[in-house]
Amino acid sequence: MATSVGSDSGAGRVSCTPAPYQTRELRRRSNTCRLFGTLLLVNEPIVGRGVYCNRTINLKQVRAIGYDMDYTLVHYQHEYWEERAYEYVRSKLEGEGWPVGNLQFDNRMVIRGLILDLELGNIVKANRFGLVKKAFHGTRELEFSAQRAAYSRTFVDLSSPRWVFLNTLFSLSEGCIYAQLVDLLDEGKIQGPMGYSGLYDHVRVAMDKTHMHGSLKAEIMAAPDRFVLDDPETALALLDQKHSGKKLLLITNSEWIYSKAMMSHAFDKYLPNGMKWRDLFDVVIVSARKPDFFTGKAPFYEVVSDDGLLRPAPAFEPGKAYLGGSAVELEKRLGVSGDEILYVGDHMFGDVHVSNRVLRWRTALVLRELEAEVQAIEAFSSREAHLATGMQEKEKIEHELVHIRLEIQRIRGNYGPPPPRSLEELERASLGLREQIEQIDQGLAPLAKHASELHNTRWGLLTRAGNDKSHLARQIERYADIYTSRVSNFVYITPYAYLRSLRGSLPHDPGAPGGAPLVPGGSVLP
Repeated sequence: MATSVGSDSGAGRVSCTPAPYQTRELRRRSNTCRLFGTLLLVNEPIVGRGVYCNRTINLKQVRAIGYDMDYTLVHYQHEYWEERAYEYVRSKLEGEGWPVGNLQFDNRMVIRGLILDLELGNIVKANRFGLVKKAFHGTRELEFSAQRAAYSRTFVDLSSPRWVFLNTLFSLSEGCIYAQLVDLLDEGKIQGPMGYSGLYDHVRVAMDKTHMHGSLKAEIMAAPDRFVLDDPETALALLDQKHSGKKLLLITNSEWIYSKAMMSHAFDKYLPNGMKWRDLFDVVIVSARKPDFFTGKAPFYEVVSDDGLLRPAPAFEPGKAYLGGSAVELEKRLGVSGDEILYVGDHMFGDVHVSNRVLRWRTALVLRELEAEVQAIEAFSSREAHLATGMQEKEKIEHELVHIRLEIQRIRGNYGPPPPRSLEELERASLGLREQIEQIDQGLAPLAKHASELHNTRWGLLTRAGNDKSHLARQIERYADIYTSRVSNFVYITPYAYLRSLRGSLPHDPGAPGGAPLVPGGSVLP
């Protein structure tokens, strides 16, 4: 497993990425990984725990690392969290007289990266070009003909208010209840002049109140063990970065009381004796109002007491926490800027897109579902190879078939060079080839169906839309310099790694499927 070396374009994996310490047994088991001729002793790798590189980044040159909190430093049992958020929203709607008492949260109904079509009441999955590849109207999958009629001339453009991108795990409950409410609206069970867009606005307001309301957060703070997924290696990763000389920043939209409770629960028990979570960070910023934090010029306020009392903050002091502020002022006070800062978060727009576009900070996206996705791909790899072999065989037969079809066309049209076979021979050959293709299709159909259901039986992989990259994958590729499933994966690349992206591939590259064929010695056939 050699670390990839290439240009600054394309997407690659830092493949020399060992696994976490899972048990004492695993600590004793090890293998070796060759990195540029140096033998490194590492744990056996666990699939899905890699750090993946879109644009080359030298971590030694990064002077400050900023972190989001929710679903970045602190991971939740998202099925349970989203179920509770769903129930709060359903309760609010039921209190307004909506017939939602029998609705149930389905954590498989939507996945991150899907897009709501507020014009048609659909949930869609698009590829990197914005073409819709799969669609549900409410909870019902659209047949191909209906999907084609709706979207054959439509491109998903996230800058349009028609589309809502579900780009975090916090979006799962919102997408689920919206789909169910579309069904109720179509059945005439929701009264009043309300279209699909107005329906979403109502859901959005209810969801915002749920996340801002103290009841849900109080429930989480009262029983964090039920909601929070512990990861002791996250503390180790931050300690490594801090002791390597980097400034560590916590920049979260959560308020002070909630942030303090979650960070204390997630970190204090894994830190050296006498050390608390606040000792990890040079600056702690709560209620940051991202993405406005990256574009605005709001003042900083110091959090004076544990209950959130504030006062103006003309300067940063060690061990203090702050509220609000702006990224521009933060850069001035720290004396670092631009690509000297790496920001790590889970929100594609609020964390990664804006900080990269406006400030040119380096960016890392945390995509927790990536572990399960990579594991599913790995488990399917042998069948994927069989599927690929079958498709190559089918493509060869199709290539022969289309040439026979052209020869038949020329005979019947009485033009072109005379073919080597008669019309009858060509028609028999055509029929035989069609039968071969049908047999191959019958054999590959179960594999293709299984491949389309990896990770989620409704929507498949987060990062794929058919054989193409999904719209989510395109966003990751465009805005995230690196991406990974959890912060603790930084333990295994160290704060000193030089992460190199793979050379970007093109369809005409030698050796690529359908590309120029190679001959021994590496030259390309004309």
